[in-house]
Amino acid sequence: MDELPIDMSHPAVRDYLSLVRLQVLTPLSLLINITTVIICAVVVNPSLGGVSRLHPTSITPRASIIAAYIAAIFVGQVGYCILLVLVNKPETKRTVVKAVGFSLVCSNLLMAIWAIAWVMEWFLFATILQGLLLVLLLYSNIALLVYHPPVSSRPFDTALIHAPLRFFFILPLYILFPLSLFLTLRLTYTPTVPGPPPTYSGWHVWPGFGVVFGTNLLGLIVVLTRRDIVWCVAATWICVSIWSLRPKPGPVYITVILFTILHPLALVTSYIFHRFYRPTGRIVLPPDEEGASSDYDRHPSHAETTAGRQEAVAQGNTNGPREVDADVWG
Repeated sequence: MDELPIDMSHPAVRDYLSLVRLQVLTPLSLLINITTVIICAVVVNPSLGGVSRLHPTSITPRASIIAAYIAAIFVGQVGYCILLVLVNKPETKRTVVKAVGFSLVCSNLLMAIWAIAWVMEWFLFATILQGLLLVLLLYSNIALLVYHPPVSSRPFDTALIHAPLRFFFILPLYILFPLSLFLTLRLTYTPTVPGPPPTYSGWHVWPGFGVVFGTNLLGLIVVLTRRDIVWCVAATWICVSIWSLRPKPGPVYITVILFTILHPLALVTSYIFHRFYRPTGRIVLPPDEEGASSDYDRHPSHAETTAGRQEAVAQGNTNGPREVDADVWG
């Protein structure tokens, strides 16, 4: 069979083939992810939320709010798949091929496998999957911010590429990976009757406080420095999901309530400072030495000043200090 008259090693050809593969594999992986999560959340017993109720922790969120968060991720990825099929701008093609690439495909598959491991209560395996998912999404988000940052001239790239990837990344960072790790380390407590328990001594309060405080402090810094609306919304959403499920120990409950207020406040403050109080530096351009000096010398006032200075220098040379004979001073 004759070879194709195409140079398969050419970078443009390789990028085109990668784009075609992404146009096929990304929707397929998303479909697998959606189907698996729905089956594990609705059909299987115990479900995703049921496992959380069987093994409660000090940071366990309300399942319905996390389900709505995951649904928002799926909606964003559907928009990304549509953009992937209809992409025509070279900048957008480079973004989806170089920055996102197959990381999103692998992330969707890992999320689907994690759902199965979670309902099977394979918590160590689920923690490893969440760690891999976190690394993949961290790589994609860093590549997007460093090499393909969002710009106002391409709003669809910001809404359908950057926002879904950021939203997806915050889910394992804030709740899924810490929750899987807590169950692996058996940092759980025995479910009690409804109402506040008499004591929180067996709830592993301080590890939960460390997780919610550390992740939210990181998010607050990002919101303040980058004015990141997506991070602000996602972090606030996760905080609401944690404090809405009662009871919660005081350090955890107060922390998530506090950051629920601080994230939007930090975003508004950062925008106000950037808009009204940002220092603006002035750029001083060096003058044209030949042209500027000749025009400056031809100016009448400067000619008079220069002549006066030359006369003063001449008088200074005449009337200036001279060498004194040593005999004068004895």
